[in-house]
Amino acid sequence: MFDLDKWFEIFGTIRKNKLRTFLTGFSVAWGIMMLVVLLGAGEGLKNGTTSRFLADATNTLWINGGRTSLSGKGFKADRPITLKNEDLTRSLQQNPGLLEYTASRNFWNSQVTFQSETGTYEVRGIHPGNQYMEKNQVLKGRYISEKDLDEARKVAVVGNKIVKDIFKEVEPIGKYLRVNGVLFEVVGIYSDAGGENEEDNVYLPVNVAQKTLSQTPEDLSRFMVAFDESYTLEQSMELQTKIIEDLAVHHNFNPEDKRAVRVWNRLENMKEAVGIINGINIFVWVIGIFTIIAGIIGVSNIMMIVVKERTREIGIRKSLGATPGSIISLIMQESVVITLFSGYIGLVLGVLVVNGVGGSIESEMFSKPEVNFELALITLAILVVAGALAGFFPARRAALIKPIEALREE
Repeated sequence: MFDLDKWFEIFGTIRKNKLRTFLTGFSVAWGIMMLVVLLGAGEGLKNGTTSRFLADATNTLWINGGRTSLSGKGFKADRPITLKNEDLTRSLQQNPGLLEYTASRNFWNSQVTFQSETGTYEVRGIHPGNQYMEKNQVLKGRYISEKDLDEARKVAVVGNKIVKDIFKEVEPIGKYLRVNGVLFEVVGIYSDAGGENEEDNVYLPVNVAQKTLSQTPEDLSRFMVAFDESYTLEQSMELQTKIIEDLAVHHNFNPEDKRAVRVWNRLENMKEAVGIINGINIFVWVIGIFTIIAGIIGVSNIMMIVVKERTREIGIRKSLGATPGSIISLIMQESVVITLFSGYIGLVLGVLVVNGVGGSIESEMFSKPEVNFELALITLAILVVAGALAGFFPARRAALIKPIEALREE
């Protein structure tokens, strides 16, 4: 039952000991605020890392040429391994389980010109499967097609950022731009899930790009293959091993040489990143919980002091008929009020810090920090229970005081 007099007494006690109450509440508020900020930072790290990986298809292997670090098959170490068009064709033929989304890619930093506007951008020779690999969205026009490759068409798909930089207010579709002096018709505009950093590229049909921009038309900087999304990590690793062994045979390197070709298994990388993030979240919780425990211990110690100071008052109460339950209730309520109010202040401050400071931070590995309010409220509820427990033991001690001994207390 609600007892107004008891609440007046609790607030009266708090007012009499403002500094002590403030210092006690501050330790609790600081613990909650730090937990909220750390959890928000953890979410920001998770969002940034996840968006970075999800900007491309995760069920893919990206194979790059490298340089041997081991000797083998009569060849010395430190020999460059250059991928060829036939490597992608052979991988597809020998692994029928691969999806139709495959791509090869070459890279050039080239001068791109439209009318009087010029800039240096990354030009990529691609297959149509690149759209799946990169999660490109066609905003206008179309993407590079198989027919473009078959007929060796000089067409280009440009990123949204290039449209803003080079074309300005001009509609790009149907216009011609120059790539290192060679004319290409713009047939499409794309956006990318990875944001503006991935929207400053010019895509050309890979065979056309090799013939017009490369002195070695059969060379590839990279090729990518996609496997079924139901594949486990073990299955993707088996596929990776099979492709490496095939490349080792045709390029005469040791298949155990990790530097001869560099493979980026997106599924493996994603799982590693998720594992690291989960580990960071566990660490954050451990730090936050121990910080809160320190605050709760402070509350419990203060309540012990309160009981000690009010020993004579408690003895008078008991001699006038106050029950042990009422004594325990009074002390515990005071503990819960301090803990709950301080915890709420810490929660609000933590949210303000996360939204204010964290919201202004944007990077590849950190994005959109946020507070899970359901989790925050659960934390606050736990804090209330902890506050009650912090007050219980001093309250129990107070309830056990004998009136005659309490009245002798100075």
